[in-house]
Amino acid sequence: MSEDTFRSVEIERTSVGQYVVRNVRGGSMSMGMGQDASFTPVELLLAAIGGCTAIDVDLITSRRAEPAQFSVAVTGDKIRDEVGGNRMQNLTVECTVTFPVGVEGDKAREALPRSLQQSHDRLCTVSRTVELGTPVSIVEAAGPTGD
Repeated sequence: MSEDTFRSVEIERTSVGQYVVRNVRGGSMSMGMGQDASFTPVELLLAAIGGCTAIDVDLITSRRAEPAQFSVAVTGDKIRDEVGGNRMQNLTVECTVTFPVGVEGDKAREALPRSLQQSHDRLCTVSRTVELGTPVSIVEAAGPTGD
């Protein structure tokens, strides 16, 4: 691991089923079990997939024209079965992007399908990781005793 490739977040329990997620830059957000306004882990996964795609597409298309509208909706079905356990399936990223009338808008509209495909096929680290599958290691870190 090198500094330029390593990524991390830390999660701290604030109460039963309630947590704060922090990044190394000082950002934080609440995460929970869906009993309040906090994001659930599944919602954060959907947000990560959509956010990654949005950033890719925005960086490519906005070089040509500022979008008049830019929104992304990510949906999927949470399933439970004996074979695969709990997981998401039928993940869909729906991008609604419009550009102003004119030459620049035309260039951005022309770049949109290609930018969506590039994000899906190689740029979006999050969706690429989900689609390709990456092993997840779970380890127990020794903490201080309650003495």
